Amino acid sequence: MARLQPPERDTMSEHQRRIYDAIASGPRGKVRGPLAIWLHRPGLAEHAQALGQYCRYDSSLPPRLSELAILTMAALWRAPFEWWAHHPIALNAGLAPGIAESIRLGDEPAFAQPDESVVYRFVRQLVETRQVPDALYQEAVDVLGTDSVVDLVGMAGYYTLISMTLSVFEIAPPDGSTVTFGR
Repeated sequence: MARLQPPERDTMSEHQRRIYDAIASGPRGKVRGPLAIWLHRPGLAEHAQALGQYCRYDSSLPPRLSELAILTMAALWRAPFEWWAHHPIALNAGLAPGIAESIRLGDEPAFAQPDESVVYRFVRQLVETRQVPDALYQEAVDVLGTDSVVDLVGMAGYYTLISMTLSVFEIAPPDGSTVTFGR
């Protein structure tokens, strides 16, 4: 069971209800996971959900690459809820199932597309070493473009916040399923 439950709708403040309604009526369609926990602090929820909406729906990265970045973050942070939420979205966006499975297991995926390879290596390098070497940075700019590299860094930051929230408050997939990660 999660360490902290979302606030009950009938006991929410006006600010909490406004943010709840904004999230529920937006592209996500529902309030769950870290967004529901952030409602304890509606100012955080308001701004974090706006950033999340940008990262997921308005980024310069196509969905296949943004979902690849999200799955990479989920695996590196060992965040079952995030994997559960985004794995079907990633496959629907065109990410190959074998790529996703390799990421979940902690194996080096065999990428056929250079843009997928650079997104994965960039995010992994950033999370694991807290920096990106010049050669990888330049490759990312050459393959993705500067705007997409900026969005990729923002996405990694946002999904770090998501992953930390999931971890600290022990938020599991709502259907009771489990996701295990390799190395």
